[in-house]
Amino acid sequence: MTAIRSGRTAPVAVLVALMTGGLLTMPLPAFAASLQPCVDSIRRDAIAAGVPRQLADQALGNVGYDEKAVRFSRTQPEYKTEIWDYMAFLVDHKRIADGRALMKRHQTLLAQVQKNIGVDRHIVAALWGVETDYGRKKGDFFIPHALANVVCLSGRRASYFKGELITALKIVAAGDLHLKDLYGSWAGAFGQTQFMPSTYRRLAVDFDGNGRKDLVHSKADALASAANYLKNAGWNNRLPWGFEVYLPKDYRGPVGRKKRASLATWAKRGLTHINGAPVKGNYSAGLLLPAGRNGPAFLVTRNFDALYSYNVAESYALAIGHLSDRLRGHGPLEAKWPTDDPGLSRAQRLDLQKRLLLNGYDIGKADGLIGPVTQAAIRKAEIRHGLQPTGRPGTKIYRALGGSK
Repeated sequence: MTAIRSGRTAPVAVLVALMTGGLLTMPLPAFAASLQPCVDSIRRDAIAAGVPRQLADQALGNVGYDEKAVRFSRTQPEYKTEIWDYMAFLVDHKRIADGRALMKRHQTLLAQVQKNIGVDRHIVAALWGVETDYGRKKGDFFIPHALANVVCLSGRRASYFKGELITALKIVAAGDLHLKDLYGSWAGAFGQTQFMPSTYRRLAVDFDGNGRKDLVHSKADALASAANYLKNAGWNNRLPWGFEVYLPKDYRGPVGRKKRASLATWAKRGLTHINGAPVKGNYSAGLLLPAGRNGPAFLVTRNFDALYSYNVAESYALAIGHLSDRLRGHGPLEAKWPTDDPGLSRAQRLDLQKRLLLNGYDIGKADGLIGPVTQAAIRKAEIRHGLQPTGRPGTKIYRALGGSK
């Protein structure tokens, strides 16, 4: 989830939840001394690329070593996030309730975005919710400094990240944003819908008509720009993103979102809607089994591919699609995930941490963010309660510590 692909990063809400909770600080490495000469070189390249000298000096004149940005650029989450964990905290009751309330509050804007750009308003709202919790969590890295650290000290795709840094400064130079607005992820994604700078320059929309493409402060610009991205990625409003299906126990046919067939073909293979209704429609779809044959099954269309392109992860696209259904008023998934230890919502994760503290596990501050320190405490608590030590914030350890599902 944290890899940089196609100019995108994992949603801020996901990165925060997976990577920042209780991480240990590493000592200042010796190579940090090489930072300033490298930053000076970036500044010269930015000026040569057309960034005003005064802006380049202001943005890159006092860059310090950012241990977190360098570490995040080099590491993956310590454990694989199971799909049931991922869906539990991304599509929880609060995100659904908040999304429905915000859709009602901004119904005129969302209707205009849908009409003018041609992307379903529930999908746009769901993307907004997953990316930044509806604009609440946009990231706290100052992008010029974070990217300078990644370029100079990380060793990962230096040319790409330098290009994104320079592009971010060009956005400021164009008058769309102020330098102080450039706060986001360590990798450079920012704004309410988390665009990389190059994507911002290519696809951002001035939807409120004030002459600026402002995805940081303007909900209109942010939501319309996200819709514009999906439209350019092939979104077709005449198609659903997908839907849950019943998969026969003896099914042995093709699996994978790219192995598309007509709905008539899927019907012949024995698939039905999860409620038993026949699958009908004049379009093709692929079969998605995110947890294998024993978990929920979905037929997904090319619209799912458009969602996938936003972050290049099937779990991400599924979260967007399912949250959009919940915002539309549909119920939860019918099929159960193949686990006896379901994931926790954000509120339950926070409560789990509080219970760990009450039981004497020193995890620092309870903030709902599950990082290595919390994971280590969970393992100790699991052993103490006779559970298999996984480090996962699951239902079993939560109940063992007195939590209620």
